[in-house]
Formats: sequence, C-alpha cells, structure tokens
Amino acid sequence: MGTTLDIKIKRANKVYHAGEMLSGVVVISGKDSVQHQGLSLTVEGTVNLQLSAKSVGVFEAFYNSVKPIQVINSTIEMVKPGKFPGGKTEIPFEFPLHVKSNKVLYETYHGVFVNIQPQKGKWTPSPVDFTITPDTLQNVKERALLPKFLIRGHLNSTSCVITQPLTGELVVESSEAAIKSIELQLVRVETCGCAEGYARDATEIQNIQIADGDVCRGLSIPIYMVFPRLFTCPTLETTNFKVEFEVNIVVLLHPDHLITENFPLKLCRM
Repeated sequence: MGTTLDIKIKRANKVYHAGEMLSGVVVISGKDSVQHQGLSLTVEGTVNLQLSAKSVGVFEAFYNSVKPIQVINSTIEMVKPGKFPGGKTEIPFEFPLHVKSNKVLYETYHGVFVNIQPQKGKWTPSPVDFTITPDTLQNVKERALLPKFLIRGHLNSTSCVITQPLTGELVVESSEAAIKSIELQLVRVETCGCAEGYARDATEIQNIQIADGDVCRGLSIPIYMVFPRLFTCPTLETTNFKVEFEVNIVVLLHPDHLITENFPLKLCRM
C-alpha cells in the first residue's frame, strides 16, 4: 500500500463568502515513512466558459478568446522538506478567502454556458401590475383571429430575494374561449461572448401550473413560485457573460391558442 493524501474541510456544507476563513486538515496516510520535498496548499477560484452541444458552429470564435477568469489564487507552505512517518499524519491549515484585486467573488453556479466557482446584494421591492389582452400581446401574426379576453394581475416584486418565493395574483376578468391551463414558466437566460460577438441561450428551468381548466371569471388566482436552488443564482453581469432570469405567465385557451406574457426578474441573495 502506498502513501495517500486527503484534504478535509471543517465546514460541513462547504459554502463560503469572501473574507471568511477556510480551515481543515491535510491527512497523509501510509504504512512506511516517506521522504518529501515539502507540502503546500493552493486554492483557486475561476469563472469558466463552456460550449454546449447546441452552440457548436456558433460559439467557437469567441470561446477560444475568452480565457477562464481567475478570482482567487492563494498558496500557503504547510511543511518544509523532510519525512512523513508511517501511519496517519494530520496537518491543520487555515487562511482567509481574499479576492484578487479588481475581481468579484461570484456565487458558485452551473449553467449551460457559464460555470462559476465562488455576493450579497441590496434588495428593493419593485411591484408590477399587468393587463393582458389581444392588443397587448407581442409578435402576434393574426391578432384578429384571437378570441377576446381580459386578464389582470400583479407581481408583488420582480426584484426577488432568491430564498423567498415569487408571489402575486392573477384574475381572468373575461374570455370568449374556454381556458385549458394557466402556468408559470421560469427561464434562465445566459449571454456569453467578447469582441467577436455574443451568444444568448434561454432555458426553461421550472414550470408550474397555477390553474387547470376553465377558471371562474373574477376569481383571484394566487401566484407562488419557489426558486429552484440548483438552477438559479443571483442575477449578474460581467464583461464576458450575463446570467439573467425571466418569468412567463402562460395561458392556454381552447382550441390551441397560447398566450405568453414575459417579465424580467432580478434575483439577489440577502
């Protein structure tokens, strides 16, 4: 059996913020003693751009020009050259997570184009009232063929704390056609690029039904959506990439009319 080396972090959830102390132990195990040329520990944090299958042929030009963005790089010397004895040796370490100058420590996140290896923000509520009719819809080719309808509602805030739900209400005031379903669709929008150009990718990350069937007219329907922890992060914008979020209110009318109203969201973590 040879010599093995393992790094153990003291914090169980492994979630850290800039300026906090990273501590743990390096464990060296082996049956026999072993000579070594010293032991050092390096921590590195990067933001990487990755190609997805759907971007092949579109993204290569600036994929090669956007290098990983390094936000943390620290090295400490733990042990000078010498010999580790047989058995188990534990060497404790502790150092602060200091961000490199002029860099921002982003929250860890994995998307289609953007991977971020580790921010708190200010939150100001921004309520939105909305009215949806055939005349308010965008990108409609045959507006005259749509049945008449009137839908009102509000979102309590489009600026959202990521750990709290998106809330509001919706009321179908009138509709000539019967309603099949009303849904909330959460969309993540990733934009990446550089001087050569930009690519934008929108991905549905959650869809929940808030009403099923031909709902009563004038009835208040609650809007309530919890942000999925694994697929969201605080909204961010940098020189080379952006991660943004939108919510769509989707109403399906008989026979096959699809109505969509879009609302950009700003997510933050308090």
